[in-house]
Amino acid sequence: QVQLVESGGGPVQPGGSLRLSCAASGFSFGQYHMTWVRQAPGKGPEGVSNINSDFNGDGKTYYADSVKALFTASRDNTKNTLYLEMNNLKPEDTAVYYCATGLPGVGYYRGQGTQVTVSE
Repeated sequence: QVQLVESGGGPVQPGGSLRLSCAASGFSFGQYHMTWVRQAPGKGPEGVSNINSDFNGDGKTYYADSVKALFTASRDNTKNTLYLEMNNLKPEDTAVYYCATGLPGVGYYRGQGTQVTVSE
């Protein structure tokens, strides 16, 4: 079955960096667009980044304005893994971060999330 498992979150001070990973299994990872979504306490989900498939898309990456030039999403199709490099983190980046994908005709899948907490 489809599984998405995030890791790499944790506490970090403002200005610090973290690298999140998302290990995917149960589907042809390289064929599908992947998304990072975050949800801060008391708020709705926010799309952070979308990285298109190299095989079925343009392979490009798109970012929310709030993280542009600070976060970098990438994918390693040989390892079925999605990454999110986050730099110069701010308290407002505190959230649970999820990777997600939509498989046409099958469904929308999201991992269990990894908590990122930015504070002094």
